[in-house]
Amino acid sequence: MKNKILIISGDPNSINSEIIYKSWIKINKSVKKRIYLISNYNLLRLQFKKLNYKVKLNKVQNIDDKSNDYGLKILNIDLKFLDPFKVDDRASSNFIISSIKLAHKLAISKNVAGIINCSIDKKHLKKSNFGLTEYLAAKCNVKDNSEVMVIGNKKLFVCPITTHIDIKKVSKKINTKLIVNKIKTINNWYTKKYKNKAKIAILGLNPHNSELKKNSEEKNIIIPSIKKLKKLGINLIGPKVADTIFINEYKKYNIIIGMYHDQVLAPFKSLFKFDAINLTLGLKYVRVSPDHGTAKDLILKKKSNCLSLSRCIEYINNLN
Repeated sequence: MKNKILIISGDPNSINSEIIYKSWIKINKSVKKRIYLISNYNLLRLQFKKLNYKVKLNKVQNIDDKSNDYGLKILNIDLKFLDPFKVDDRASSNFIISSIKLAHKLAISKNVAGIINCSIDKKHLKKSNFGLTEYLAAKCNVKDNSEVMVIGNKKLFVCPITTHIDIKKVSKKINTKLIVNKIKTINNWYTKKYKNKAKIAILGLNPHNSELKKNSEEKNIIIPSIKKLKKLGINLIGPKVADTIFINEYKKYNIIIGMYHDQVLAPFKSLFKFDAINLTLGLKYVRVSPDHGTAKDLILKKKSNCLSLSRCIEYINNLN
């Protein structure tokens, strides 16, 4: 049994310390024993102090260190700062990337059940149109674009075929191979995880599916992809029309596949708010994250919702 749960504290200039605290005080002792937080000890100590949160912090050298199992165990990453909520961009970037690299290394080589990363500003990854999904796929040497970004909960999962790219580039990015690889990955994951055959709906790209015109992406890319996937025994229907499926029809499916990020994430979040997690499938380990950003406008206001992080902890804790 892989026992450790790694949490990356993420962007220093964020609500992350607040939601970490709020989640931490809700979980039981057996789960607390499993958690190791990759962060900076002094940063977290001073952020908690500013928030008036009292938590026992314990700096440890490695994930085999079991001292003070019920305190919040910190794997320390160096970070220089003056104000714990106003860390400069260069220091933040180095801290975030070092944290991710350590989590990746430990997840591959150690007794780790999974990684949870709290939110980061994507500019710190130093590549345009590049989120953590793409970053970790590159670290895991995923070559065929089979990594999958999935947002979901017990009621529904959604998946965008393209992730962090500009909308004007979507039509050039999608192709039959990409769609087939990603849906195979998510179908295999769902079948293994839930011991059941997934009911999957796939959306078209254009309004009203372009009425399935001869030269549309629906006709030339999406429908041929559906035919190939059905031949593999995957329970898939589409292309469905995106502007109505989330009214009520979504309840018929386990997974809805969209062509781009906001096509499925915007309606999903409207329906479920913070009751969701973000998973990256196709890596060499389990990676999940809360389904929201850094929320810099809420720093120190103590109004942040920790539900998504709590759901991430539950998900990994229940894997074994």
